[in-house]
Amino acid sequence: MSCTVWWEGAEKTRVLIASDSGCGGNKPGELLTLRHPKSENGTCYLFSNGMLQEIQWFKQSYGSWFLGDYISQDGSLYMATPVDPVFILLPIFDEARMKKGEDPGKFRQLDEILFVEGYPEYQHLLSLAEKCMEIVCQTQEVGSMKFYRLDNSKVLAWLSCKVRCLKKTLPELDKNYAAQDEKQTLVGAVSIVGEYLKTDPWLKLLYDHIGLEFVDPTMKETNTENLPSANENKMEYSNSSQERANKKTGKPGKQTKQAKVETGSKNIRDMFSRACKKKC
Repeated sequence: MSCTVWWEGAEKTRVLIASDSGCGGNKPGELLTLRHPKSENGTCYLFSNGMLQEIQWFKQSYGSWFLGDYISQDGSLYMATPVDPVFILLPIFDEARMKKGEDPGKFRQLDEILFVEGYPEYQHLLSLAEKCMEIVCQTQEVGSMKFYRLDNSKVLAWLSCKVRCLKKTLPELDKNYAAQDEKQTLVGAVSIVGEYLKTDPWLKLLYDHIGLEFVDPTMKETNTENLPSANENKMEYSNSSQERANKKTGKPGKQTKQAKVETGSKNIRDMFSRACKKKC
C-alpha cells in the first residue's frame, strides 16, 4: 500500500520512499535531526511507528518528479531504511556516563541521558531507548526509577554479534563477497559496521576484540581516492597502441569505434549519501 503525504511547513517538495505507516489518518512519522554516531554532524532521521530510519539521499544531474498534477523541479530521491537505534544512541550514552580512566562512570536516568544540547528531538526516542539500550547497559532500579550506565563489555559483545551476522549475510547478498576468503569477508563486515562507530574508542576496540589488525578507514580512502579506474587504464593503453600503429604504417587510419565508458557509474553504496541537516 502506498500513499502521498504532505508535511506541513515544508518549504520545498521532496520525494521520500519509506515503509507505509498507514494512510487512514495516522501520522506519517516525524523527521528528527540527531547527531550522526560517527561524524557527529546533524543528520535527518525518520521516526515512525516506534521505528527509527536513516535517510539516504540520491540525485542525478538532471531530473524532475511528476506528482499527480504537480511537477517537482528537484529530482532528488530520499530513501528511509531501518537502522538499529543502539548505533545512534551509543555516543550519547557514552558521554552521559562521564567515564574517566578506569572509573566506569555514573548511572543516569534516561531523560537526563537524552537531554542533548542543541538536539531536543532526542526526547522523542525515550520509549525506544528504554526498550533497546539494556542490551549494552548496566541498570539499577531505585523505587520506581531506573538508571542506566553504558558497559564496554556489553557493547563489544553486541558489536561482535552484529559483525558475525553481517559476515554470514554478505556472501548471500553480493557474489563479490562470496568469492572472498573468510578473513576478507570479516574485514568487510567490520568496515560496514564501522560506518556507525567513532574510530576512537569503539572501532579500535572492535578490531582488537575480534583479533584483526586495525586499519584506519580514512587513510584507506585517501590512498585510493586518486587511483585511475580500470576502464581509464584500458582506454589509455588502447589509444597509445593505435597511435603507434598509425605512425609505423604512415596512414592516418580510420576511426575505430571505441567502447563507450560510463564515466558516471559508481558502486551502489557510493550512490547514496546520508541526508544532512541542510537537505531536510
